[in-house]
Amino acid sequence: MIVPLLALVAFLAPGGADTSLSERLIEVGIGIAAIVGLVVAGRYLLNPLFRILADARAREVMTAAALLVVLGSALAMQLSGLSMAMGAFLAGVLLSESTFRHQLEADIEPFRGILLGLFFLAVGMSLDLGVVAQNWRLVAIYVVAYMIMKALGIYIVARMLKSGHREALERAVFMAQGGEFAFVLYSSAAVVGIIDGQANATLTAIIIISMVLTPLAIVVLRYLTPRDEQSLEGVDIADGLTGSVLIIGFGRFGQIASQPLLLRGLDVSIIDNEVEMIQAAADFGFKVYYGDGTRLDILHAAGAGRARAVLICVDKPDAAVRIAQLIKAEFPLVTVLARAFDRGTALQLVRAGVDYQLRETFESALVFGGSALESLGVDPEEVAEVIEDVRRRDEARFETQLAEGVRAGQRFLKGNIGTPIPTPLTQPRRAGRALNEETAGVLNKAETKN
Repeated sequence: MIVPLLALVAFLAPGGADTSLSERLIEVGIGIAAIVGLVVAGRYLLNPLFRILADARAREVMTAAALLVVLGSALAMQLSGLSMAMGAFLAGVLLSESTFRHQLEADIEPFRGILLGLFFLAVGMSLDLGVVAQNWRLVAIYVVAYMIMKALGIYIVARMLKSGHREALERAVFMAQGGEFAFVLYSSAAVVGIIDGQANATLTAIIIISMVLTPLAIVVLRYLTPRDEQSLEGVDIADGLTGSVLIIGFGRFGQIASQPLLLRGLDVSIIDNEVEMIQAAADFGFKVYYGDGTRLDILHAAGAGRARAVLICVDKPDAAVRIAQLIKAEFPLVTVLARAFDRGTALQLVRAGVDYQLRETFESALVFGGSALESLGVDPEEVAEVIEDVRRRDEARFETQLAEGVRAGQRFLKGNIGTPIPTPLTQPRRAGRALNEETAGVLNKAETKN
């Protein structure tokens, strides 16, 4: 919305005494034509330009090009009678719509914090405290009125969109302050003469003070509306459980992991700290007790010390590692099997001393990849050999990462950017073959060059 507002500022700018209506209309037409031209050029020229620059594989060139686009857009808007800030915002919008937006975002990430800090420094230095002191009553009244009216509008919109009272109230308080775009808008209005310096200082002070008051308003809201505690009605708390297997966490992973144990007839105790999950599980024939596995007293009450095995199936990485550390420290003889969210979590779990860990997507991804090969016509036996090779490589990489850190073991991976295929950890029993004639031709050419 800042773009049309900045355009409106330029169009509302008071003209000279000798400026006729036709001249003003011409200026407005030039401004609109400049905006349309910039949008069209950004839509159809940015992607081809950055595609050429991306082929150069030089990050500095991409960053310089993005800066050139922003400065060029700002200059174009200024020459057409609009503000440079509007050109910069339009350029940002166009760059965010390009196919190279993620690369550009990564390139400018180191500068974003610095530039944001400089922006707010400039805002603070532009604040005229003398004007604020002279008009403190006006500023105080408008700060309160502004925050109340904006919060009321946000609350009404949130309720219209079916949000609950508590959620709508939180949104209203969180977003009741003025936005940083107001500083740009007021400065542009002051430059073209719509408002004077005193009005600019007063309006800027109102926005700044509303920003300062927002964290305090959030604290007051949380004090006046404490979070509702979970009702444990109809839910049993873990206490004195004696199952030979303890499952901590009964989400999708825990539910599937429990099936082999239950079918084998083992005595399984299950705890979870989500009341809704416990109630839903009861509808499907599961007895789940309420308990937080990150608390040592709950682990004792859930029978972790008496269990033959503990299965950590929670989905939060930090909680899984914390539970593993508690169990291994308090019950060192208990077998602990843990679900790992990712590779980093798996490394932490191994260091915590778990007896077995499994990354939650590893096995399903292997099955998925193997099915993809079979759908492309690869022999099932060869698929099994390839999958086994992937397992061995992953295990070797994991062992290397345990010793050298998470960034180690790259040599065991096969990328898709033309890197050589890693040497097999074990020699295959049959020679590989291409899946189609095009791939076979590429491989033959590579062998001829070698």
